[in-house]
Amino acid sequence: VPGLYEIRVNGTEIFYVDADANHLIQGNLIDTKQRRNLTEERIEKLSMVAFDSLPSKDGFTIVRGNGKRKLVVFADPNCGYCKRFEKDLQKIDNVTIYHMMYPVLGEDSKVKSRNIACAKDRAKTWNDWMLQGVTPPVATCDNHNIEAIVEFGKKHRINGTPTLFVADGTRVPGAIEAAQIESLLNGVKP
Repeated sequence: VPGLYEIRVNGTEIFYVDADANHLIQGNLIDTKQRRNLTEERIEKLSMVAFDSLPSKDGFTIVRGNGKRKLVVFADPNCGYCKRFEKDLQKIDNVTIYHMMYPVLGEDSKVKSRNIACAKDRAKTWNDWMLQGVTPPVATCDNHNIEAIVEFGKKHRINGTPTLFVADGTRVPGAIEAAQIESLLNGVKP
């Protein structure tokens, strides 16, 4: 918009000012002709993360079918929305899922995350807990890398769980249903 300038704060918070910065606008900029929320579109673009930069090596991987499509999931083991999302995720085939332990809901989340990350079969231990409520057995190890995932999450403003990323870098905060996951993996934004 001529004469209107974008100011970014903390990476993805957007304000607008005039050329002399005498007026500050806080809120969404809407293109009324095209019926598009320009602010929302810009925030979405700014919150994208290059898929190759995600800490997938620090999590654990589940491959279903041919594993052709890729999804990274940041989840807290005590997050009810994550558990619901995990049930919907079971319906998805031909996908590689990189699970990132992201314990943000308290000390018990950190303990469960460590126990899952240190288990011999992390995927089974995760699924047993998230889908059937089987408490992860106590386990310890020095190479669980949870701190690296949490640091990445803080740096990239992952403020809730679950948070998903697909191959094009699109971020989706929150639990979505199986049909929306399929659309997302097929390049259609939910």
